[in-house]
Amino acid sequence: MTAPIPAVNADVVVVGTGPAGAAASALLATYGVSTVAVNKYGWTSRTPRSHITNQRTMEVLRDLGLEDQAVALASPRELMGQNTYCTAVAGTELGRVRTWGTEPHRGADHDLASPTRMCDLPQNLLEPILVDAAARRGARVRFDTEYVGHVQDDDGVTVTVADRLTGAQYDIRARYLIGADGANSKVLADLGLPVEGQMGVSGALNIVFAADLSPWVAHRPSVLYWVIAPGSDRGGLGIGLVRMVRPWHKWLAIWNYDVDDGPPALSDEEATGIVRMLVGVPDLDVTIEATSAWTVNDAYATQLSDRRVFCLGDAVHRHPPTNGLGSNVSIGDAYNLAWKLAHVLRGQADPSLLDSYDAERAPVAKQTVTRANKSLGDFPPILAALGLLGTSDPDQLRTNMAALRDTDAASEQQRSALRTAIDSTHYVYNTHGIEMNQRYTSSAVVPDGTPEPEWQRDPELYYQPSTRPGAPLPHAWLARGRQTISTHDLVGHGSFTLLTGTNGLYWRQAVEDVAAKTGISIAIEIIGPGQATEDPFGEFAAVRETTESGALLVRPDHIVAWRRQAYDEGAPDALLEAMTQLRG
Repeated sequence: MTAPIPAVNADVVVVGTGPAGAAASALLATYGVSTVAVNKYGWTSRTPRSHITNQRTMEVLRDLGLEDQAVALASPRELMGQNTYCTAVAGTELGRVRTWGTEPHRGADHDLASPTRMCDLPQNLLEPILVDAAARRGARVRFDTEYVGHVQDDDGVTVTVADRLTGAQYDIRARYLIGADGANSKVLADLGLPVEGQMGVSGALNIVFAADLSPWVAHRPSVLYWVIAPGSDRGGLGIGLVRMVRPWHKWLAIWNYDVDDGPPALSDEEATGIVRMLVGVPDLDVTIEATSAWTVNDAYATQLSDRRVFCLGDAVHRHPPTNGLGSNVSIGDAYNLAWKLAHVLRGQADPSLLDSYDAERAPVAKQTVTRANKSLGDFPPILAALGLLGTSDPDQLRTNMAALRDTDAASEQQRSALRTAIDSTHYVYNTHGIEMNQRYTSSAVVPDGTPEPEWQRDPELYYQPSTRPGAPLPHAWLARGRQTISTHDLVGHGSFTLLTGTNGLYWRQAVEDVAAKTGISIAIEIIGPGQATEDPFGEFAAVRETTESGALLVRPDHIVAWRRQAYDEGAPDALLEAMTQLRG
């Protein structure tokens, strides 16, 4: 008789090693939390899937010490942005739009907003970076291990998993469970958390292929080439997509199918035909590497946790890839939750601190799903301008599109309408405000009584820095000796940090006293002339929104938790009161 497998113990069990689960595991391990991560598959994602990696995510990777690895594997921003609309990749170009921060004015916005740069890092390259970091830092990562179920009690969670190689089931006893198991999350289903919206709105097939497309794309580098022509989807009309995975030899084509009929079986020969049609080269040398089906979803959870179990990533926000927000928001979920779990597990915070995860991230889940699905509506005006919505006759469709090059007044009007429609897709790709303007309201933020600043520009398109509690700490370049560093390099690493100016020396004693009374250590950085960290460009003084003796208390996830305009006799008590609230 085989002896029963003894239970495994951990502080946190993470189900899934996608962007959310892998990031959570890496962060928890970095913070010294005993973590077991399970993935029912034999390895991380084998296909590119998500790829746009925005500045907020790069800031998380920078905090983890993984930014250089990511940059080394990614395609840089300058190769991402000339999104092209065409009748085929090698066919007639209909127009381009500069995207992902490559337009000069938006590029300046990006450069001012962060010490990092957005890049294109496919999921199959990102996940191993995070999983490797998690394992090297102490997390126990188990592949071919499937989540079966869990039972909560007052002291923890018993998680049952199955070894898919042997079929054996065993339990992992943990204090907390994280469900990062994707859009069909069993963890979320087991909890019965409420989800609003609709799954399976439409269907699509991914075709991963290798082909040298440099003759048609290297002069207009981009990650997306939209194909608009009769026959570009199985319905006879639509928009096909050829997405760059690696410049300029690895690609992913997206092909639509009728979701009511289910995904079709697609042979390599059929897949090759689709690729050649989208590229517009009948004899293109193509190697099909993988095909897979997926659905466009429009659903988000309105509650992300239940007692000791937390769901994040695609489990709680399920949406199309428009805007390129998916993996980024998933990693943001992990960044928000991991430090809170670490503080609670170390006894530095009350478990009630964990309630702030729902309060802060549920609005982000809703915003992300709403924005991504809204962006799908930005494409039909392009089809309308090309005369593709009034008929299904292929010959008539070609005639309507060919009129674009005529010289009469009607064609001039058509070209103007097309340019306007293409320009409207800025909202699809330029999501800097969505990425960087997240402002939290919860028990983990201490208000300072100031009103929310008015938006100077469209908050979905443009980032507006603020130090009002609940906002991300603004980036400013500083000097430490001969080294140039960011304000972001002074914070994070799992700890609270207090930032002040040269006249804020008295905060040192206040920080020591608060740490002694609360058990939470607070790093302090005094920024200014004669200090270890100086402000030679005056950038910190310009963005701190306090006097020189004021202070910003920054959470481990770079969020301003508390702000004081100046140091006075009441400042030490105010800091203690703030930290007491932040402990939960």
